[in-house]
Parts: sequence; C-alpha cells; structure tokens
Amino acid sequence: MAAYQGPRVNKLKEAEDLVQTLSEVLTYGDQQKAGQVAEKLAALRVPVSVTIHQEAYGKDIIQLKVGVEDSLSVTPTMITMPVRPGMTIADLKNKVNTNYNFHPRLQTWVIGKRLARDTETLHMHGVTHDGDQAYVYILSPSAVDLTREQYNQDEEDRRLDGIIETMEARHTERTMLPPGRGREPAIPRHKTTQPPRVVQPPRVVQPPRVVQPQGWVCPGCTFLNRPTRPGCEMCSTERPKDYQVPERYEPDPEEARRMQQEEVSLLQYEQALQDERERNFQNLLEVDEHGLVPNDDELDCPICFTTIEPGEGAVLRECLHTFCKDCLKGTIMACQDAEVPCPFADNEYTCECRLLDREIRSLLSPEEYQRHLELRLNIAETRSENSFHCKTPNCQGWCIYEDEVNEFPCQLCEETNCIPCMAIHNNMNCKEYQDDLRVRAENDIAAKQTQEMIKAMLEGGEAMLCPKCKIILQKKHGCDWICCVMCKTEICWATRQARWGPMGQGDISGGCRCRVNGPCHPDCKNCH
Repeated sequence: MAAYQGPRVNKLKEAEDLVQTLSEVLTYGDQQKAGQVAEKLAALRVPVSVTIHQEAYGKDIIQLKVGVEDSLSVTPTMITMPVRPGMTIADLKNKVNTNYNFHPRLQTWVIGKRLARDTETLHMHGVTHDGDQAYVYILSPSAVDLTREQYNQDEEDRRLDGIIETMEARHTERTMLPPGRGREPAIPRHKTTQPPRVVQPPRVVQPPRVVQPQGWVCPGCTFLNRPTRPGCEMCSTERPKDYQVPERYEPDPEEARRMQQEEVSLLQYEQALQDERERNFQNLLEVDEHGLVPNDDELDCPICFTTIEPGEGAVLRECLHTFCKDCLKGTIMACQDAEVPCPFADNEYTCECRLLDREIRSLLSPEEYQRHLELRLNIAETRSENSFHCKTPNCQGWCIYEDEVNEFPCQLCEETNCIPCMAIHNNMNCKEYQDDLRVRAENDIAAKQTQEMIKAMLEGGEAMLCPKCKIILQKKHGCDWICCVMCKTEICWATRQARWGPMGQGDISGGCRCRVNGPCHPDCKNCH
C-alpha cells in the first residue's frame, strides 16, 4: 500500500519544484517566467531563501590578512589566507578548521568592526581586494561546551555533508541545460497532476573509524592532542612535563609538516635574535666611538636648570645622568681631586660615579686638559706613601717604589735616580758619591746643605751607617730587614747591627738575635 501523502506534503513538494524552477529562470534572466513562478510560490506561503551562486562572484582569489587572537594573546598573530569574495563566513570557518584545526564553534569573526554571521559572504563585508583585513577570535572549548565526542561527531558530519554536496552539485550540472538547447524551464503542471519524483543520490554512510587513543590529554580542556604537540591544540595549555613521546611513534604527513614549520619558525626566531644582537652591537660601537654621548630627548640641566635641546647635552656613561656641557666643564675645572665626581645630587641621593677620561678630554681644550693631567699627577704623588720625585730640576717625573728597587730611571729626563741616596750620581756608586759629597761640602754651599741634612737624618734615626762599609742607608718602609746596596750586608734596622754573625747566614753569635728569645729590640717588629 502506498504511503498517504497529505496536503502539507504535496504543498512542500510543489514549493520545492517552484524554487528549483525560479532558480533556473532567474539564472538565465527570463523575467516573465520568473514573475509567474514567484507569484505561484508566494501563494503557497512557504518560507524560502534566495542565494547567489558562487559563479556570480567570479573565480578570482584574493589574499585576506587575518589577525588571530585568543584569551592569552597580547597582540594578534597575522596570517594570510587565499579566499574568494563569494565565500560565506561558514565556508571561511570550515577552511580555518581544515588548515589550522580550529573547530567552527570556536571561531568568532569580526570584519570591519562588526560581528560576521555564518550566512553572510565576504563580499557583503566589503572584502574584495588583496590586503583586506579580518579578525578571528579563538574561544576555549569550555566556553562553548565543546567536548571531544561532539568534536569527533561534527567532523564526521562535516565530511559526509561535503561528499553529499559534491554529488548533488554534479547531478545538478548534468540536469540543468540553458533554454533553447534541449528543454525549456519546467513549469509545474496542474495541481491535480502528480509532480515528478526527484531522485536524491544515496547517502553514503561510512562506519566510524576506530582510533586508538594516542597522545596526551590536556589538563585544562581534556582534549586529546597528538604526542608531539608542545601545547594544547584547543586551549594552548602547555604539555605535561612528565609526558614522553612514544619511541616508535611516527607522525602523519600533516603533523610532520607542522613540526617542520615549527622548526623553521624556531630557526627564524633565532636568526632574528642574532640580527638584533648584531644591530645592538653595531650601535654600541658607534656610541663608543664618541667621546661624549649626546642626549636624545629635550630635558632640563639639573645644575643650571636651562633647557637642553637634543644633541646639545652630554649623558655620562657610568650613571646616565645628563647635564649641559658648560656645567660639566665647570665641574671639571673646579675639581681639586684626581677623579672628577658626577655633579648630580639632591635631597635624597648623591651620585658616586666618576667621569671617564674620554669625557673629560672631550669637554676641555688641549691646554685645559694638559693642566688637568698635571693636577692629577701632583695629587697622586702627594697622596702616595712610597713616591719618589725625580731630582732633575723642573722635571715632572715621579714613581712609586718598592723595597727591592733602588734606582728610578726617569722616562721624562732620562736620568737615573738613586733612591737610597735621593740623588742623581752618574758614573759613581753610593760610597763614592757620599765621599765626594763630604769633600765638596767644604766649598760648595749646596753640598754643605746636603751634608747637614744627612747629619740631621743620622742623629734623628732616619738614616744609619752600614756596620761594614759605613755608607749612609735609609729604610724606605716596611720590614726592619734592609740590605746594603754596596756590600750587600743584611742589617737589622731596629738594632742598627748586622743580621748575622761573622760566619754568615745562620750565625746568631754576633748578629741580630731576633726570634731567638723573642724580639731583638723593643722597637723590633719581629718580622725577620
């Protein structure tokens, strides 16, 4: 027995035929027949929709710039997608799902500061040229209640719908012919006539694939990710640290391509870092070539409170304080110290950094810089405990000596100074010089004054006579052990006697008895 077809079924069937016919006559521009079919369709009062075929938009492909964001993004990630202006937002979501595995329910599209609906096309939003922009915001699966089972079911339904749509499109292409080339647009017969039966292609249903669960489960959204993914495909949660990729796991081509892209991106990132380091190094070299670092911004000098234009001031390298050049130069000229401190100070803080020599040299003229160097040398000589100034008149040479050094060859006047004698006696040793000094003291006023100075030093304990060769010796500093520059006798400064007895080193019979029964003298430092 045939199934009963009520008025509602016949009405819908007639409406389907009219919609098909209306689509054909509108496509070929038959206005008269389109009006007739539309009038009949309106009489049925059935909800219908009219869409524009993709061929009307053309086949040109444009490059759409898409900004991708999610809840963790600071700035959008820009990608470029080849699209057609006739694509709907639903088609766009499916394309993103195919290329980047973001489910359509997770995508929210914004084009031209307006939320885009699935039924709208890119052309409706003005996307018709290369470089047009759109934004997609990726939601988390928990925000749209997307579970793993729903995700798999939607993917299966989408795949089957794609197969059916392809088969229907091929069937429509075979049955649709233009007017005058084999058939006229079909006009539905009288209502009492049974409408032709439309044969739908069989729905291909494939058995569900049995996929072995392989990968790691996201702790945030429970999504099962591929083993090699570093973060969740859905919510970007980091892969658990204790998860290990199986040793025999072989990624599929899509995953291998993604891993290759990640490797290329990592190399590009490292190359960008290296390029940035090289640029910073070149900038540092350029700044280091300048004696003074100029200021980049306009600011006020903290000393004279005048406005410093960009490039007119100086930024100190050690502390980054900025002053006008006149104030820094005045600070250098007024400084009575070997090192010039930074002049910055307020009620809470005083800078303890020092100006570098290159900065001082850039601020002063050559004559001013020379006087500054001389001042620094004089201050350093005065403050040094073991300094010796060259005895050549008007010579600026000086040195800092040590115990084992007895001569100072001056680099300025090229004279050799005897430090124990505190004089220059070329071609004579210390004994010959001192004997000659005693002879000349009878007639030479300068020699007489020197002789009197030596006598005062002997009486005051600042000098002594060698117990063996009788030349005058002075202890410069440090230990009480000294050695005669002439006869090399080791002497105890505290007792003014030889360190060892007649038998030489180790003989304490007639020499200093230091460390035998304690110090050898009340003033002995017990150091030898």
